[in-house]
Amino acid sequence: MWSKVERYTEKHKLLKPSELYLVALSGGADSVALLLLLKNAHFNVHAAHCNFRLRDDESDRDEAFCVELCQRLGVELHRAHFDTREYAELHKVSIEMAARELRYKWFEQLREDIGAAGICVAHHRDDSVETVLLNLVRGTGLRGLTGIQPRNGNILRPLLCVSRAEIEAFLAENGQKYVMDSTNLEADVQRNIVRLEVLPLLRKLNPAVAENIQRTAENLVEAQQVLNVAIAKINDSNILNLSDIEIYGSSEYLTFEWLKKYGFNGNQVRQILEAETGKIISSMTGYDVLKDRGRLIVEPALEPFKPMRIPEEGTYVMGGSDAEFGGKNTKNKTLRVRKMPVYVSKDPHIATLDATKVSFPLTVRRVEEGDWMQPYGMKGRKLLSDLMTDLKMTVFEKRRQLVVVDSQGVIVWAIGLRIADFVAVSDATTTVVEVVF
Repeated sequence: MWSKVERYTEKHKLLKPSELYLVALSGGADSVALLLLLKNAHFNVHAAHCNFRLRDDESDRDEAFCVELCQRLGVELHRAHFDTREYAELHKVSIEMAARELRYKWFEQLREDIGAAGICVAHHRDDSVETVLLNLVRGTGLRGLTGIQPRNGNILRPLLCVSRAEIEAFLAENGQKYVMDSTNLEADVQRNIVRLEVLPLLRKLNPAVAENIQRTAENLVEAQQVLNVAIAKINDSNILNLSDIEIYGSSEYLTFEWLKKYGFNGNQVRQILEAETGKIISSMTGYDVLKDRGRLIVEPALEPFKPMRIPEEGTYVMGGSDAEFGGKNTKNKTLRVRKMPVYVSKDPHIATLDATKVSFPLTVRRVEEGDWMQPYGMKGRKLLSDLMTDLKMTVFEKRRQLVVVDSQGVIVWAIGLRIADFVAVSDATTTVVEVVF
């Protein structure tokens, strides 16, 4: 069996003869076979055993077995005892999840302490095939059909190329005993149905079903790697031009890959792709995605903005997060108001208003439905919503647009866009109020 495992580990670059590896040892058939294989192949290995104190005498039996096995093989054994039930209750998780979290946290800490290159765990081909079938039944994307991967960070799985039957045959040939695998802490009803009922039925159709499913999963891994190249090209931006991904033939899949890190699910992706421009959909993790003229834009959900009163000249610190101001770095965003000699600003972030026509207190607030103004140089009123549409602003930009209103509630400046005509500098102006945002 080692020649098969050796080819697999070389293909996936899992093991190096010069490195130290930590083997997760439960005492069950899979982990015992893994330890024995690596030891016989002259790898430098330590073993790690967790006693979760869940099966009374059986837990102690498993630990004693691992101690005796490692002494006989000349392998250094590290042991940890956990109060798994207390951990599960404290963290409000299942016993199975508690055991998983405890062991993997400890494995990683131990790996760092002893300087091991990786943590070898004994998942085999049948585990991966069962995972594929379970994911298929539950509903999954491409990644769910790729099964268990040979490497996940520092976790290495050298036995994914062999079946449980091959493992048991290997142990029998070597006269090596084992105990019931103590990592099976909680009955997985669905997995047992797949293992004991579904796979035997499928084997009646094709005795090589497990091998074929695993081979298909490996082929899908290759396909996923190709797709990852396309995904990498779009993942660094919060804007996705849909025309850029049409060449790949599947806008939906690549859009999902782009949006999932923001908490959007497959149904939401379909909704936003089918929606008209201007549609916003929100994720459960606090992000909004907007469809805007052939592109998608993501930004944090809009937070409340408290209107700020400006009673007189001075410098005022603006509240709100970066997202309130277009996602830019606004660590020290301020509004400065002061009287100045006459000049006309051409900077969109600076308004110069006729001081005799500006009535304090001023107020900075978000634009509201029905807001209007007479923009400088125009005759008659214009709804701000129409003005922003004319300027081709997105719905995101429109909803966070700020305005400055005077004591009568009249808009004197749509910040960054236009000042009102009635406060514009004229030949009669002697002093201006400079408002810098």
